Amino acid sequence: MGLVGAMWASETSIIGSGWLFGSYFAAVAVGTSAILAWVIAGIAIIILALVHAELGGMYPVAGGTARFPHLAFGAGAGVSFGFFSWLQAVTVAPIECFAVMQYGQYWLNSSKVNIFDPTTGNVTHLGFVFTIILMAIFTAVNFLAMRMFNRVNVVITWWKVAIPVLTIIVLLFNMHPSNFGNAGPLFPSSGNTLKALFAAIPGAGIVFAYLGFEQADQLAGEVKNPQRNLPWAIIGAILIGTAIYVLLQIVFIGAMKPGLVGHGFSGLVCPATGTCPTTIANIVSGPFAAVAGLAALGWLANLLRIDAFVSPSGTGLIYVTSTSRVGYGLARNRYYPSMFTRTDKNGVPWFSLIIALIFGLVFLLPFPSWHSLVGLVTSASVLMYAGAPLAMGAFRNRLPDANRPYKVPGAVVLGPIAFIVANLIIYWSGFETLWKLGVAIILGYLLILMHFSDNPHAPKVDWKRSAWLGAYLLGMGIISWQGQYGPENTSRLPFWWDMGVVAVFSLVIYFWAIYSALPREEIEQLVAEQSGGDEDWEARQTAA
Repeated sequence: MGLVGAMWASETSIIGSGWLFGSYFAAVAVGTSAILAWVIAGIAIIILALVHAELGGMYPVAGGTARFPHLAFGAGAGVSFGFFSWLQAVTVAPIECFAVMQYGQYWLNSSKVNIFDPTTGNVTHLGFVFTIILMAIFTAVNFLAMRMFNRVNVVITWWKVAIPVLTIIVLLFNMHPSNFGNAGPLFPSSGNTLKALFAAIPGAGIVFAYLGFEQADQLAGEVKNPQRNLPWAIIGAILIGTAIYVLLQIVFIGAMKPGLVGHGFSGLVCPATGTCPTTIANIVSGPFAAVAGLAALGWLANLLRIDAFVSPSGTGLIYVTSTSRVGYGLARNRYYPSMFTRTDKNGVPWFSLIIALIFGLVFLLPFPSWHSLVGLVTSASVLMYAGAPLAMGAFRNRLPDANRPYKVPGAVVLGPIAFIVANLIIYWSGFETLWKLGVAIILGYLLILMHFSDNPHAPKVDWKRSAWLGAYLLGMGIISWQGQYGPENTSRLPFWWDMGVVAVFSLVIYFWAIYSALPREEIEQLVAEQSGGDEDWEARQTAA
């Protein structure tokens, strides 16, 4: 795979349902400053992506994002970041289903059938039923042979990249420059507006929209000249994604009907009580389709409402696939029960696929909308990504002479910065999101520990060597509770000081983790075990 192929692998994952709602929620939150928020998030993701580029070049293993911490720190970090990876993947399909319900409400308005309530911003009971059906369809399609599945996915991928580009081109010819002045300045001028800007980066779905850049890393072993192509593929994909998302934000603000934004975009939400005006309800349900409709571009509005089914379905479909494969890989590492490795005649891990469906449905209940679930998905994803800077630092310290097809420039500085960036995004998600994520993590740990206690062949966990991980998770929860981002936080840490505390805490955990990394000999042994093929693994399982 050359540069273009690797770049396209990441790009098709970056462009998902985030573009359908991210521009609306960001504009409502911070107005014109939303454009700046997309740029800041793009820079943050590039920093994290460069770290993944080095790791992917060193150890081009499938599902590397979940496996690098295992190689560097052993079973304790391996099972934890592996579970974070699985948790992230299992929550994406439900959020894509919510996107379908939200845009799909338009087609049902005339029949008085409600699957989404714009006043509350949540799907209705009937919407839940349709979401369950759609999740079941995603699972059913995944039981197809991989060759047939790929044909379906390729068609969807081309579609979902072409539509946002077409939207940008068309709406650029329907701009109202006065909207930018009414929506506020590009650069925040006070502490409160800066605080809102940082909160919008995870909360409005901006970081969520960038997720998927690691796909080129997962294919590192098949990339020609990875020293040159891998970093440029990742950076190029994110730059293209950033350009698309920034332009989408610009046209969303500029093409909105001027009479609706005389006092900014914060008014484009339904009132807490009473009836929501039809125009506002349409904007809430389908932001870009509504903008196109208000600009008398009915054909584009209808096309976008069709895309609101195709594009999220494509992303949900592929994430059901990846969830089942992550579960399969964790079972191969003996972190999950061996049932997760059961495959059918097409090689599909059927048990892992069904469990992905069940747990995906579980997340529908406490998070009944796209907007409410996006914070959890973002936090779980960035928590998964946070393991990469730690692993890179450990490998640089323990294996300084290892072969690195691509070396991050200034890794001594960039590694800690990447870890700080990841933790700031997690912190900005807010305490309400983090305590719910914490509950999911605790329940996951309990299930995994039950498996470990009943399985004599489970990996041995060196709890002393893994102590930094418990301190990290607990510490981030406490800082979030005492910090500025909520609700349900105390706000005892003043603004700016709170982010300084996150940065200092991140540095402490970073160097503690590197100090606790496995010795060189054990890392090399784990790498050798991971490089074995399926036949070697099956033989070891049979012997066990």
